[in-house]
Amino acid sequence: MKFISPDIEAYCESHTDEESDLLKTLNRDTYANVLAPRMLSGQLQGRFLSMVSRMVRPERILEIGTYTGYSAICLAEGLVTGGKLITVDINEELENLANGYFSKSAFASQIDYRIGDALEIIPTLTETFDLIFIDADKINYLAYYQLCLPKVRSGGFIIADNVLWSGKVLEQKGKIDKDTQALLDFNRIVNEDRRVSNILLPIRDGLMVLQKL
Repeated sequence: MKFISPDIEAYCESHTDEESDLLKTLNRDTYANVLAPRMLSGQLQGRFLSMVSRMVRPERILEIGTYTGYSAICLAEGLVTGGKLITVDINEELENLANGYFSKSAFASQIDYRIGDALEIIPTLTETFDLIFIDADKINYLAYYQLCLPKVRSGGFIIADNVLWSGKVLEQKGKIDKDTQALLDFNRIVNEDRRVSNILLPIRDGLMVLQKL
């Protein structure tokens, strides 16, 4: 994931709003006690997600891939009064950890945390979403996108994480693994989809930001 200069990244972080005390604690807790802690959004990406959410002022947010709950709390910072964030994850082992931090946040009553397969849960959702964040298994990114786009309002946004995949999207053919190929396909299809306007940002591991037209 460290394909951006550490010095540049550190400079960006030092000129970005700090995390809240709760998010700092969750950050440390994740790195100390959870496998694959680099999956956590962290300060820079977290503040970006919060900024986007505060710009959109969503009534409904959907997150696919909760992990330990860091990004959900960041996204919830932009919810309007009475707004709701649904976050879905298949890993029940992290349920108690994430729920613990949700309950300590200012958004405890607004976060609807569901454990299960997102491919099965998304079709059951009847809400129209203003903002969707995809940060789950890469193999199914296209499937998530195809399921989510009809559920986003016109003018609404989808953000997909890890679309640069530690720079592996630049690898030569023959060396490409299934996850990398899935992301290459996702990036290409989104870029060619005339139903959306998109920009790929080299923030952390790459964020594809798209707006439904």
